[in-house]
Amino acid sequence: MIKHLQPELGAVFWDEGMPERRVKLQPAYKETRKEMPLPMVPQLDFIQKLTPLLGFKNISLPDTEADDLMGCYAMAACKRKGMKVVLATNDKDLYQLIGPCVKVYTTAKADLASPKDGFALLGEEQATAKWDVPPKLIGDVLAISGDSVDNIPGAGIGRKTAAGLVRESGGLEKLLANIDKVKSNRNREKLTVAREQILQNRKMVELDCHMELPIPIDDLRIQPDYPALIAQLEKCEFKSLLQEVKTEAARAGGSIQEEMKL
Repeated sequence: MIKHLQPELGAVFWDEGMPERRVKLQPAYKETRKEMPLPMVPQLDFIQKLTPLLGFKNISLPDTEADDLMGCYAMAACKRKGMKVVLATNDKDLYQLIGPCVKVYTTAKADLASPKDGFALLGEEQATAKWDVPPKLIGDVLAISGDSVDNIPGAGIGRKTAAGLVRESGGLEKLLANIDKVKSNRNREKLTVAREQILQNRKMVELDCHMELPIPIDDLRIQPDYPALIAQLEKCEFKSLLQEVKTEAARAGGSIQEEMKL
């Protein structure tokens, strides 16, 4: 992403437990997720130590999920004139934030315009095509369909059908207020039976974007420590990445020297 977009500011966000409000609403939240394979556990510590060498801050808060923190920073950044936000994530909850100021960076093959592309930036148009609803209504769709990854139970209605219902009614609130107008008897019955579950799900998938930022945005300037980074990559034998970093370090060094001459 650094190579593709050359951002000025950046951070890596980490889960650190789960929010109390979500666990209170649904105690089984994320219970079905498999434990991380033991050989991978030490790699987390290595990555967290490597992140600052790449120039990024590590950001986390106790009992807080990374997507909520990312939402906080995205919303705060969008209040600044001219600032654009790119979220490098596969977390579908964060697609709700896509708008004029926010895009999602992805390398998923299904989202690439061409197999030859290295990445894609998903804006409102692409997100709407992917979800069949505008980004602001994605949370409404998830409330109905549920999320098996996070163990959030749905109403027995698939994502495509849920998107159609939300789109046709103009949103979840209007849909639930007019269940009697849903054409399909089967869907009408499912929505009626699962109404309270759907409302609870909507609270579960809503991002908490109102927390105080643990690190100010202005402190997130990307400043790689090239000597330490190169030494670490040599130790790990990351040969192709090492060459890229060395080339970038040489370019950055040349730019600094030119600035000093000025």
